[in-house]
Amino acid sequence: MKRFVEGLDRGQSTLFPSSLDDYVSGDNPVRAVDIFVDGLDLDKLGFVGVQPLDTGRPGYHPGMMLKIYIYGYLNRVPSSRRLERECQRNIEMIWLTGQL
Repeated sequence: MKRFVEGLDRGQSTLFPSSLDDYVSGDNPVRAVDIFVDGLDLDKLGFVGVQPLDTGRPGYHPGMMLKIYIYGYLNRVPSSRRLERECQRNIEMIWLTGQL
């Protein structure tokens, strides 16, 4: 996924805990959202921006935005401003976005 803003590796060691992956249990629904969206062919489904432009600042991948939207739908967070706050403080969202 060149030319998109890249998140950090979820397995990267940090001070607390040893990795971000330790905070999200194996049966957490956020893992299903991650696997589901990664399995979609977004270009074939008609998503705009899947093929990034060569100029300008890299944007966020449409798949990442879809993951955030689905997470918000499942957790009754309809507002884009509240989703932004969740991405900054909710450990599941931090995991899902790769600390973006």
